[in-house]
Amino acid sequence: MVMQTEVRTTTRKPRRKFSILDTIRFIILTIGAIAMLFPLLWMVTIALKGNNDVFKIPPEWFPRELHWSNFVTGTREINFWQTFGNSMFIAVLCTIGQVASSVLVGYGLARLSFPGRKLWFSLFVGSLMLPGFVGMIPLFNLYTSLGWYDSWLPIIVPAFFGNATFSFLYVQYLKTISVSFDEAAKIDGASDFYILMKVLVPMTTPVIMTMVIFSFQGAWNQYLEPLIYIIDPSKWTLSLAMASYKGTYATAWNLFMAADLIYILPMLLIFFFGQKFFMQGLGSVNSASLK
Repeated sequence: MVMQTEVRTTTRKPRRKFSILDTIRFIILTIGAIAMLFPLLWMVTIALKGNNDVFKIPPEWFPRELHWSNFVTGTREINFWQTFGNSMFIAVLCTIGQVASSVLVGYGLARLSFPGRKLWFSLFVGSLMLPGFVGMIPLFNLYTSLGWYDSWLPIIVPAFFGNATFSFLYVQYLKTISVSFDEAAKIDGASDFYILMKVLVPMTTPVIMTMVIFSFQGAWNQYLEPLIYIIDPSKWTLSLAMASYKGTYATAWNLFMAADLIYILPMLLIFFFGQKFFMQGLGSVNSASLK
């Protein structure tokens, strides 16, 4: 009998050796992460404390008694959920308007040939250097004459007229996509709008998600425009309500922090679920800008 023996060879992947530079990089990143998370952890700690324990010295990182009722009491004092709904409605509409209009403008500047295209692109980029305060008084006079004062229209409507920053980002991202995709679709008889929606938009998901995150953050946290145009408390955004809460209940920091944690929750969620596309979008835009 012939005995056949099988020789099994196990291949092991070589372990990566950490150099001194990797160790230093890890230490720096850890310190930076702790510095970034420290305010959030402190907010959670204060939100779960009693009012008498907020300013206790030395401070307690882990409260002995957790006051979960602060989240209920803190949101009840300022009609929190109504203003939360107002902010969510405004933020969603502003995000849709800014992203959709900026994609259309960016596609036109990057792919369509028309007289003065480079001039218009230069004007868009140049408008980024103008501070927002330049047009504040003329826009206030315009919206007041239109009867939009004490309404959400001065906040929502301008979002549907494009955003120079987002249009620039989309133009830069389209530079990383070959024009051959457009030409192949045109050979099959596709229109420009069909090429944009069915060919380019699925390929530009990372930069679109980056625009969504930035747009939602800006609309959710905006304070100056609602402060100028909205008078009726029932139309207030959450940023206005939180500002009035701080002024009225300055000593109840535990209640303020509890409400503030719910205030920042939508931003944390949208960045958590979109961070992958966010990093891809910024990385592609940066690589296109260097070319």
